[in-house]
Amino acid sequence: MNKIENNKAWFFVIPVFVVVAFSAVIPLMTVVNYSVQDIFGANSTFWTGTEWYRQMLRDPDLQAALLRQFAFSFAILAIEVPLGIGIALLMPKKGWAASAALVLVAMPLLIPLNVVGTIWQILARTDIGLLGWSLSSIGVDYNINANAADAWFTIILMDVWHWTPLIALLSYSGLRAIPDAYYQAARIDRASRWAVFRYIQLPKLSNVLVIGVLLRFMDSFMIYAEPFVLTGGGPGSSTTFLSQALTTMAVGQFDLGPAAAFSIIYFLIILAVSWVFYTAIMNAQKDKSAQQ
Repeated sequence: MNKIENNKAWFFVIPVFVVVAFSAVIPLMTVVNYSVQDIFGANSTFWTGTEWYRQMLRDPDLQAALLRQFAFSFAILAIEVPLGIGIALLMPKKGWAASAALVLVAMPLLIPLNVVGTIWQILARTDIGLLGWSLSSIGVDYNINANAADAWFTIILMDVWHWTPLIALLSYSGLRAIPDAYYQAARIDRASRWAVFRYIQLPKLSNVLVIGVLLRFMDSFMIYAEPFVLTGGGPGSSTTFLSQALTTMAVGQFDLGPAAAFSIIYFLIILAVSWVFYTAIMNAQKDKSAQQ
């Protein structure tokens, strides 16, 4: 007998497809259309083919911005992931202290991006800012407007303060999901704290860490508001990332064709690197499971 299928669920799915089409697919197709044309006006365009793509790939300023973007993303991942796991391990597990710790840890995530940049811009001032004044008082020549190293240090510190709580909360949820039976078996075997972390907690955190790493990479690779408010891309172009270069090209210079081509390249880079991250992490998990 043929199995009767209930297709009523499509009535709930179709509206989602419609919303996605209008909010993502149609704008993406518009950008693709702009990327192969030279826009002179509302009704004046000239077909350029792949010329804008070749020009963007050869642009030395964008190549430098891409290198800065990779350096920033890998730097904050190397700091935030271990730090977030460490904070999660130190957080209370039960009682009012656990609730209070969750609220305190989550607070930086609630602050709007442009406000975060403003807060750290004030903190970095040497006259009234806590960070700038403290460093200057101990003899450190600290100036984010004149020293590229100081600007980089402050931007990375700002991002770590703002987004490490996300990794901490994800890791905390993963730790709370581990059954007590694993810890009881570890106590019976007199396993050390490192052994418990290495063989119980870290493997159980792998799924949430995949989510955390992917989210943080994609978000850090698209960072715009915080460094723009803090340094404006300076000193010089030392903290000008891809999103800022793209905004300047599209809004400041109104070069819609090159900006559209660069947007597609930007999107493909994020997609490709995220896929590499995901594949590498999942393969590592499979190899570890096979060894066990």
